[in-house]
Amino acid sequence: MEKLKNLKILYIDDEDFIRANAVEYLNFYCDNVYEACDGKDGLEKYAEYKPDIIITDIKMPKLNGLDMVKQIRKKDKKTKIIVATAFLETSYLLEAIELGLIKYLIKPITEDKLLPVLKSCIVDIVEQKSIFNIIDGFTFDILNESLFYKENIIPLTKKELQFLELLIKNYKRAVKYDELDNYIWNGMMTEDALRSVVKELRKKISKNAIKNVSGIGYQIILEENE
Repeated sequence: MEKLKNLKILYIDDEDFIRANAVEYLNFYCDNVYEACDGKDGLEKYAEYKPDIIITDIKMPKLNGLDMVKQIRKKDKKTKIIVATAFLETSYLLEAIELGLIKYLIKPITEDKLLPVLKSCIVDIVEQKSIFNIIDGFTFDILNESLFYKENIIPLTKKELQFLELLIKNYKRAVKYDELDNYIWNGMMTEDALRSVVKELRKKISKNAIKNVSGIGYQIILEENE
């Protein structure tokens, strides 16, 4: 977590006790932690400090978290933004993709929830993507492990998720059979098991999205502008 030291983090929450605890925790990892008490204050602190990462509550007085993020996103598409919410709703996840949010966290925010996300932010800050557009209108969000078609979340089994995740992470090439075996089946893969996962996944997304590269493995097909 040494790389977090030099990053600037802005934490926004209208509940003083929650905010104080979060800031105290973040100070263990980062030398530049700032705080704001509502969305309006958050915008002012954002303009003043230009943070690398923003962590914000949604329901706040004066200006709620999502409206604040919309204002930031008008000019800034790069700052990593994590939203805290008491309840996870599909509409929030969809808006997360539209606003380019990095992650939704369910309150209360604990160390075991926040630390992995901060680590993923470090990776994302060095230009790695988390949202991928698959052909024919499908979207996959790696960090939230969610597959969407338009406004609907498509449920995936654990193995389908692992299969899709591995292909997405290596989208520029075909993923080899032995890689799939090691990642999903821990060396115990059978041909029937692999075919079954591919068959069921192709029912949920475009048939053309998963390409079989003969003798090698499988490759995901993304939109051309990816």
